Amino acid sequence: MALRIYDTARRDVVDFVPLVEGRAGIYVCGLTVQSEPHVGHIRSGVNFDVLRRWLAASGYDVTFIRNTTDIDDKILTKAAEQGRPWFNLAYDMHRELTKAYAALNVAPPTYEPAATGHVPEMIEMIALLIERGHAYPAADGSGDVYFDVRSLADYGSLTHQKIDDMEAAADADPRGKRDPRDFALWKGRKESEPETASWPSPWGRGRPGWHIECSAMAGKYLGEAFDIHGGGVDLRFPHHENEQAQSRAAGHGFATYWMHNAWITTAGEKMSKSLGNSLVVPSVLERVRPIELRFYMVAAHYRSNVEFSFEALDEAAVGFQRIEGFLERAGMPDASTELRAAFVDAMDDDLGTPSAVAAIYDAVRDGNKLLGDGDTTGAADVASDVRAMLDVLGLDPLDPAWGTSSSGDNDKLTLAVDALVAGLLEQRNAARAAKDFAAADAIRDRIKAAGIVLEDTPTGTKWSL
Repeated sequence: MALRIYDTARRDVVDFVPLVEGRAGIYVCGLTVQSEPHVGHIRSGVNFDVLRRWLAASGYDVTFIRNTTDIDDKILTKAAEQGRPWFNLAYDMHRELTKAYAALNVAPPTYEPAATGHVPEMIEMIALLIERGHAYPAADGSGDVYFDVRSLADYGSLTHQKIDDMEAAADADPRGKRDPRDFALWKGRKESEPETASWPSPWGRGRPGWHIECSAMAGKYLGEAFDIHGGGVDLRFPHHENEQAQSRAAGHGFATYWMHNAWITTAGEKMSKSLGNSLVVPSVLERVRPIELRFYMVAAHYRSNVEFSFEALDEAAVGFQRIEGFLERAGMPDASTELRAAFVDAMDDDLGTPSAVAAIYDAVRDGNKLLGDGDTTGAADVASDVRAMLDVLGLDPLDPAWGTSSSGDNDKLTLAVDALVAGLLEQRNAARAAKDFAAADAIRDRIKAAGIVLEDTPTGTKWSL
């Protein structure tokens, strides 16, 4: 079965047919780097990383673009509140975002353009929209430029709305707009804003509006038409609706398919900074390993809301540990070169990761039975299949991204730790022989703090992680 995806513009599951055979161009709206990322932010990165991996596993040459919005009203406001330059805040938060993605094995995009690096392309696109009669400079002297939503016959087609039913665009003073729904393409600089947050343009110093940023960057790196545009479901309106409108008004085909991941919620509400219920990634990773947090996210379908709880996260961690336990008992063989049919069918069915994870559990159950029957060769074959399926989901325990590069390196690591622990145990035994029990207990506590468990046996002290 060929890949089928739910296209939110068509509101239906459709066959994925790329514009160019064997290639897939994907643009995903990244984050506005105003604060530390929480698990709700990272879900989009994980979900579209799975899409990218599955397309690659299916034989596509994938160009994957995920942008960064590093100039925005919220960034300017937060930076002013913190008494720091806006670009310093954006840089620091972008570093935190990069670390969070890396911690969860989200592969770096083919390109990661930043909005501030593409202002010339945005100015060029705005000028084209004015020339084609779809945009206008505000007549109030503000330096703003707006998109004329009524100039485009199919405005609202992405979210299936009529213009008169839409809310006003709350992105600028409405006095300069022809219609309250018109949205800002360019924002003239205000005296209260730092001059560094503005660029010269034909309409005076200013900065780009949010929506024009993505249209310009997508066009630069993927061309006037590309395959898939993705992002969180909250971006459908107004961001993606406006992206599509301005791009098509400029004469570009833009995205063929639209895919949106659902929210991670807490107490039924979208996880967000404004609600005060966010859980930043480093804090969550104090409780579970990164691979277990990724498993928790991947096990849910990308279009399903996930009600976050630490209890559910702990259950997911235990479930993944069962998979790892089987792989360890089977000897961690190399991954198979082929994927099980049930797994392939699940992934081709709109990235059906819950069924894909079920296929992995079925394989683990088969492998454990083979181990119980003493068939280590058969169990190793199953383990190879399991590793191949996990790899597609970005969950292979031996992926170097998780801190291990090969079973050989694991053996070296074990020997190194064994030698270090043995040295500490010698010190502990010497302290006990000298009846210096305080020193012996301190050494024991030091070893325990490193995540190592000691067991005193008649044949000596043994350790395990």
